[in-house]
Amino acid sequence: VRVERKSEQRRPADICYRSRRSLALDLKQPLAVETFLRLVEQADGLQEGFRPGVMERLGLGPQECLARNPRLVYGRMTGWGQDGPLAQAAGHDINYIALSGALGAIGDAGRKPAVPLNLIGDFGGGALYLALGMCAALLHAQKTGEGQVVDCAMTEGSASLMSMFFGFLSNGMWQQTRGVNLLDGGAHFYDCYETKDGKYVALGAIEPQFYALLREKLGLTDKKEMDAQYERKNWPALKKTIAAAIKQKTRAQWDEILLGSDACYAPVLSLTEAPQHPHNQARQSFVEVDGIMQPAPAPRFSHTPSAPPRPVRPAGADSEAVLEEWGIDADAIARLRDAHAL
Repeated sequence: VRVERKSEQRRPADICYRSRRSLALDLKQPLAVETFLRLVEQADGLQEGFRPGVMERLGLGPQECLARNPRLVYGRMTGWGQDGPLAQAAGHDINYIALSGALGAIGDAGRKPAVPLNLIGDFGGGALYLALGMCAALLHAQKTGEGQVVDCAMTEGSASLMSMFFGFLSNGMWQQTRGVNLLDGGAHFYDCYETKDGKYVALGAIEPQFYALLREKLGLTDKKEMDAQYERKNWPALKKTIAAAIKQKTRAQWDEILLGSDACYAPVLSLTEAPQHPHNQARQSFVEVDGIMQPAPAPRFSHTPSAPPRPVRPAGADSEAVLEEWGIDADAIARLRDAHAL
């Protein structure tokens, strides 16, 4: 259940809101706050994404909520965290991953950092880390009856995603210069290349046996300079060799030669191409809901499969149904309506 302002506006294509029921409350009214707390009494978890202090000012901070429900897991999603010098500053994904070191590590050599959409901070280091934290705290609450606060900061989540690279840096396996390392496009066997028809393919043949197969299928087995796969000083020249080879055929032709082999190959697909790919179609990785193509729920569960996604609901569309289901009686709902708090 998403508790939100009745003024929230969204379109059917705002699929991040799919499969949620919407309860619209005016949380600046005491009657609505009390209603919210009655829901909290029954809830396993609560997640909020305001700046630090906003929920406290509404009377819905951890102290008030845990007093009503000691088993509650109270998840807090922010960019900078609940405290620290930047806690009250505005920001977005690009700012948070800049501070964590993630942004500075991504991009081509000699060029500015590449903006990796808003995947690393918002969704990876933010949403997924909060989800994992909530799950861990819910397990603890089930065993002990003790709820707690989960403080999830996108700066720290995105830093955690970079753990392997901090390890590489410490043991001399990583240079701070962008685009010269094993996994940042510096290696000739781990990069994207343009095809004859102006499309792109992705190669990732890290292991020697996969690299050998890639060379064979690219017709480069006679290039002795390619034998020393991990001789870094040769990587820039070898990238030109592979680029020239890939440029000789279209992406479809390379699919015929490489796709499905152990050469660690995939075509670089657009957002419209991905749902049409045979592998994705075989696994039903994408679904169409009310005419809108979108990713299917993930991951998959053997005993409790996810239901098909439901369309995006307008703000407040389920207010009375939700309140009734959660045990709020008709008189209380009427009082909320009369006070314009619902």
